[in-house]
Amino acid sequence: MDTSQPSVRIGREQFHLAWDRSIEPIATVASGDVVEIDALDASGGQITRDSTVADLANLDFSRVDQVNGPIAVEGAEPGDTLEIELLEFAPEDWGWTANIPGFGLLADDFTDPALRITRLAEGMAEFLPGVHIPLAPFCGELGVAPPTDGAHSTIPPDVFGGNMDTRHLTAGTKLYLPVFARGGRFSLGDGHAAQGDGEVCGTAIETPMRARVRLSVRKDLHVTAPEFLTPGPLARGTNVGPYYATDGVGPDLMTAAREATRRMIDYLGREHGIDPIDAYLLCSVACDLKISEIVDAPNWIVTAYCPLSIFG
Repeated sequence: MDTSQPSVRIGREQFHLAWDRSIEPIATVASGDVVEIDALDASGGQITRDSTVADLANLDFSRVDQVNGPIAVEGAEPGDTLEIELLEFAPEDWGWTANIPGFGLLADDFTDPALRITRLAEGMAEFLPGVHIPLAPFCGELGVAPPTDGAHSTIPPDVFGGNMDTRHLTAGTKLYLPVFARGGRFSLGDGHAAQGDGEVCGTAIETPMRARVRLSVRKDLHVTAPEFLTPGPLARGTNVGPYYATDGVGPDLMTAAREATRRMIDYLGREHGIDPIDAYLLCSVACDLKISEIVDAPNWIVTAYCPLSIFG
């Protein structure tokens, strides 16, 4: 692990709640400098380790998905690329996963709120009794100032990054973002201790996160949307044994994704005795949705993969 000391530290109180190119940088660093950012969880501290499902009804959604920054990088100009080398992600010792009514891939199936608080220790999360998920921490929100004026919500992703929720943006990865404003103006937030590809219920194992990143200006590279380079095999924590997979088939990818997830929930209940809502949350933090086939019209296949190494 790169142990370079940060030139700037950004605290939890230094956040913003929209991507907006008019927000002035709170710090400026030289190209190649390391920055440390301490960020609250996606709820902005509204959910704590002592929260119950009743607290979900009181969530102030105007405070969710805050990002910390922005940080300008000397020499970054529109048309350049900002290279973000992800050096370290340190989660706290707890996290939460929730089903929030009206949100998530299967919002019509799961209309009641649910909340699971998970202890994180020794690189693992015991999500359910007998279900241990390896931690693979990252930040769901990483982005720069957008190309157009005005406030852009921190909920959806965009060409400037934003709420990408990409589980492979872990330590060791290099992320490349297009620069649209002088300085680039980088921010991050939304710590995840573990997540499956797709984050199907809408939340991962959400947790406060301390992140260290190196910010460098690339004049020789001109990306137009996020691109990234991983350090090695994907999902090293779970890609160590067999998987069970379920397909969704049909002419619409979203419908196929829902069917694949429903079948995985059925499998988890049938073979592992997990009730539907817990299975849905487990799919969000440990199972991966992948497009298996997208050329054989009129039907496409989306597959849900569950790593069986998490059981036992």
